[in-house]
Amino acid sequence: MQPASGQSLLLLLLLLGTSLLDAFPHNASQKSCGLSKYHFLLPSELKLIQDMKEQFTMLLSDRKCNTRVFHRKWKTAELSVPDRVLLVEAELDLVMEALGHPTAPGLAERHRHPLSFLAQAREDLRGCVSAPKHQPSGKLRHWLHKLEVAKERETDGCLEASAILHLFQVLSDLKCAALREECPSTRTP
Repeated sequence: MQPASGQSLLLLLLLLGTSLLDAFPHNASQKSCGLSKYHFLLPSELKLIQDMKEQFTMLLSDRKCNTRVFHRKWKTAELSVPDRVLLVEAELDLVMEALGHPTAPGLAERHRHPLSFLAQAREDLRGCVSAPKHQPSGKLRHWLHKLEVAKERETDGCLEASAILHLFQVLSDLKCAALREECPSTRTP
């Protein structure tokens, strides 16, 4: 065998380099979208969230709020999959903001586990947001605007009440986002 010339060696290195680059995913550093664990929520998780909701609800009876933050005239299943992810991410952002610093002292500490579960779900959703940034549909854009207006105008107590009263709607929306195209049109957590 003859020794390889400089050009042949360079060509061989280029081919090897190209082969190695093709062997690894180009977006390996990008977070993956692993929402399958939210297809079916564990009864123990649902029970902890139900208990938290019941404890918070006892403190909410005197609050008068002007905005129905979670009200909308469409179902989550009507949205595209990327819109569902953005919807649930925004809902969980509100829930975590409102319940992370509740108006009733000590409740956040007692409910650390359900809040951790919701925070983890929010982080998992962030791994699913498409880049470049997905442009939401008109109906979702309208709802997101309404949410931002409510955050500016409503009291912390009203946002907290809305977040608590709609926890199971948020969980249902999370499940719908996790099920992707198989999302049923009914609302069950």
